[in-house]
Amino acid sequence: MSEQDKINQEKQKTIAALYALEQAKAEARLARNLELAADGVEFVDIERAYIDEGVTIGAGTVIGPCVTIEGKTTIGKDSFIGQNSKLKDAVIGDGVNIESSVLLEAEVGDGTKVGPFAYLRPGTKVGKNCRVGDFVEIKNSSLGDGTKAAHLTYIGDSDLGKDINLGCGVVFVNYDGKNKFRSVIKDGAFIGCNVNIVSPVTVGEKAYIGAATTVTKDVADGVLLVGRPQNKTIPGWVERTGLLDKKKK
Repeated sequence: MSEQDKINQEKQKTIAALYALEQAKAEARLARNLELAADGVEFVDIERAYIDEGVTIGAGTVIGPCVTIEGKTTIGKDSFIGQNSKLKDAVIGDGVNIESSVLLEAEVGDGTKVGPFAYLRPGTKVGKNCRVGDFVEIKNSSLGDGTKAAHLTYIGDSDLGKDINLGCGVVFVNYDGKNKFRSVIKDGAFIGCNVNIVSPVTVGEKAYIGAATTVTKDVADGVLLVGRPQNKTIPGWVERTGLLDKKKK
C-alpha cells in the first residue's frame, strides 16, 4: 500500500467516525424534540430545531425551522418562535411572536411581537403587548407595557414607561467614548422619527418630540419639543451649479 493510500484510508476512517458522531447528535436532538412535542410543543420541522436540555417550552408554542434555543431559556404557552431565531437564557411569556430575531438574556412579556431581525441584548426587559420591530436593537433597557418601537431604532441603557411610541430611526446616544449614561422616557410620550436622545435626559409624561430633534436636556410633561433647524430655500441653485446635470462634458 502506498503512502497516499494509507492517508486516504485514515481519512475515510475519520469521516466515518465524524458521520457516526453527527448521527448520534441528530438522534439525540430528535429525541429531545419528540419529548417536547409529546408535551404539546409544535414543530414546523422537528429535525431542524436545536434545543438545549435546560430549555422549557409551554404547550401550544410553535417552533420554526432552524431555530436555536440555548441555556435556561423559558418560553410560555401559545407563542411562536420563527425561522432562524436564536434565544439564549431568555424568558418569554405567553402568546409572544418572535420572527427571525436574536434574544440574549432578555425578557419578553405576554402578547409582545418581536422582529423580524430584532436584536435584544442582555439586560433587556420588554413588557406586555409591546412591539419591537425590524432592525430594532435593545440593550440593558426596559420597555413598559404597550410601548412600540416599530423599526430601525437603537435603545441603550434606558428605561421607557408604558404606551410610548418611538418612530423610525430613533437613537439613544448613551456613550460618550468613556462612560455609559441612562435616560428615562415616561408613560405616553411620543418620540418622532430620527430623534436623538442624548443621555442622560428625562422625557416627561405625554411629551411630544418632533421628528429630527436632538434632545440634550430634560423635557417636561405634556410639552412639544421641536429641535430641527429651519429650512432655507435657494431658488435656481441646482440649475446654476449643474450638479444634477448627467451629461458628459
